[in-house]
Amino acid sequence: MNKSELIEAIAASADIPKAAAGRALDAMIESVTDSLKKGDSVALVGFGTFAVKERAARTGRNPQTGKPINISAAKVPGFKAGKALKDSVN
Repeated sequence: MNKSELIEAIAASADIPKAAAGRALDAMIESVTDSLKKGDSVALVGFGTFAVKERAARTGRNPQTGKPINISAAKVPGFKAGKALKDSVN
């Protein structure tokens, strides 16, 4: 499912126009992004939790030359599925 299909599904489920569903989805994505930028997590009970994870610095290998390279530490967004979501998939 891509973004436009998700917007159509939201519009049909909530009985609202596609334009309003698109704005709602964009607002949700923006809110989650802003919270993660601040270092906060976003917990949606029954669905899952979005959080920022720390990835440690490490040594990698250049696939073309085989020489080792240093990969710096980074913050990466992560998602952990909630119990209800896990149960519905299984």
